This record gives sequence, structure tokens and C-alpha cells, in this order.
Amino acid sequence: MKSCLIVDDSRVIRKVSRHILESLDFVVDEAENGQDGLGKCQEAMPDVILLDWNMPVMTGIEFIAKLREQPGGDKPKVVFCTTENDIAHIREAISAGADEYVMKPFDHETLQIKLQLVGMA
Repeated sequence: MKSCLIVDDSRVIRKVSRHILESLDFVVDEAENGQDGLGKCQEAMPDVILLDWNMPVMTGIEFIAKLREQPGGDKPKVVFCTTENDIAHIREAISAGADEYVMKPFDHETLQIKLQLVGMA
């Protein structure tokens, strides 16, 4: 089974994302900020990471930069899930190492399409 880590400070977003991912047969773990997420990646690197941009402690951009420096940190597919939708943010996310980008709020179909685009659904 594929594994996914949801890194988002919103409990509601984590709950909705978990529901969608579990329906797609993912094993799901959650982290409420980037620092917590990095710790979980060091324990077990997931196949996919759904990553929020604006979080306390460590932002999504800080998280992905640190993730990509970890041993095996180049492997997970990272999908930014955020309300930041201007081209500058999207470009910054992709150049930082993100594989895809999805706008909040998203639904089952949208997330499934993004996972298919990164070869994970």
C-alpha cells in the first residue's frame, strides 16, 4: 500500500484529506506543522506528502527545502495544497521541489487527478 503524510495546521483539512486518501487505499499519517512532518519523514519516508504553505513553526517552503536534503527525501511526491494561487507562489513551490499544486478547497476528484499526475493514484 502507498503511504501519505498530510502536513497541515488545519485539523479540518487533515480530516477531509485523510478521508479522500483512505478511499484511494492510502495509509495516512498527519502532522500539524513542517517540523512535526520532518520528524515523521525521518521515522518513515512516505510515498506522497500533501503539504500546506502557511503553517506556524515551519512553513511548507521551509519543509520541502529540508525534506529534499534528507536521505531519501528526493523520493516522496509532494503536492502543495494551499490557498496561495498566484503564479509566483506556484513557481516558487515547483522550484523548491514540489511535484504538483492543488487549490484549497479541493474535492475527491481534484485530489485524485493530482495524484494521478504524479503517478500515485
